[in-house]
Amino acid sequence: MADWLTPTVKAAGIERALKAGQVLFRTSHRTAGFYEVMTGIVRLLRVDQAGREVVLHVATGGETLAEASLFAPTYHCDAIATTDAVVRLYPKAIVLAEFERNSKAAQAFMAMLARQVMHLRTRLEQRNIHSARDRVLHYLTLNAGEDTRTVMVPGTLKDLAAELGLTHEALYRTLADLATAGEIERFKSKIRLAKLRV
Repeated sequence: MADWLTPTVKAAGIERALKAGQVLFRTSHRTAGFYEVMTGIVRLLRVDQAGREVVLHVATGGETLAEASLFAPTYHCDAIATTDAVVRLYPKAIVLAEFERNSKAAQAFMAMLARQVMHLRTRLEQRNIHSARDRVLHYLTLNAGEDTRTVMVPGTLKDLAAELGLTHEALYRTLADLATAGEIERFKSKIRLAKLRV
């Protein structure tokens, strides 16, 4: 959650509503600042040489995206609303001026970026797991909530498949096999591990 945003930065926020499928920004567009997703879901993605979409991140309510834009002249990926969404732009000049004025805000921003690096390393570890079954179980175990069993699924299963580096067919098949084996229970927007995993 964007709890590191100071009152000064929050006051400068500019809200924008997006329809599902609407582009927030494209690769090489000039950066205006970074965004907070207020409601809905926004995907960050790139298109590879074969024309396939590679999902870099799926941001939901309370998450920020495009933080690197504070230090870059152009965006390095596309941002597209998966659902109807409301985002808030925090202008680059105001945020950078706040960091110069307020060292605690700058430190909190750095701590948030450090957490993102740890998350990216976990995703790299995940991508190196060859078995779809083991990759899915790894994801579910790491993303389980306070009960250590329930995982809220952000976006669609197709988005989750892209995040895991699987085809959506492979993910659907794997989830069906895990449910049949009694290892998971599936619900509309969540998956529950049927037994505690270590």
